[in-house]
Amino acid sequence: MALRKEEITRKLLHLFALLMPAGIFYLPRFGVHDAVPIGILAFLTVGSVAVESLRFRVPAVQKIFHFCFRHLLRKEEDKKVTGSTYVIAAALICSLIFINHKHISFMVLTLFILGDAIAAIVGLSIGRTKILGKSLEGSSACFVMCMILFYAVFPYLPWVLETWGGKAPLLVAVVSSLSITIFELIPLKVTQKLTINDNLAVPVITGGIMLLMETIMSLA
Repeated sequence: MALRKEEITRKLLHLFALLMPAGIFYLPRFGVHDAVPIGILAFLTVGSVAVESLRFRVPAVQKIFHFCFRHLLRKEEDKKVTGSTYVIAAALICSLIFINHKHISFMVLTLFILGDAIAAIVGLSIGRTKILGKSLEGSSACFVMCMILFYAVFPYLPWVLETWGGKAPLLVAVVSSLSITIFELIPLKVTQKLTINDNLAVPVITGGIMLLMETIMSLA
């Protein structure tokens, strides 16, 4: 599949999603109550779900939705919930589960948003080796992007790696990057008919893995 202009635009606009992890992590650092970013994400999640539900049931809403966002939609999203709704829901879940570990929410959401974007762009542009409907090249780009974030971006962002003294342990970086890469690649099937969307599951799963590693290291 060739890389289309629409896909590039879609992924570039997804960069605005980085405002969610930034808000979860940094707003409380500047005195904003934890409930504020959580409340905003809850509002956005409910609103997105409501719009998705209405557009499937009310043709007029679907028409307006298509007029506004048709250049960002994939074909399968005509009749399915869009990836952006799942990402917002994932941010809300992370903000609740990791409320006392906001750096984890920040990192896993940032890793997933940017890792998924580069995986799609590289996979669609130069991907040749197919794996489970995606590409080895795209997955490799995702892993590399995650490692770059751990060692060339996160150390220079205020407070993000404070828990680890300003530098992420290699094991945490590698395992977290592999988690993002592998679970973004492998369909997360609960039953034969039920598959959890990767936009929802991957940040939460990786956050859980990161928290487990952090807890074990703190006890060692």
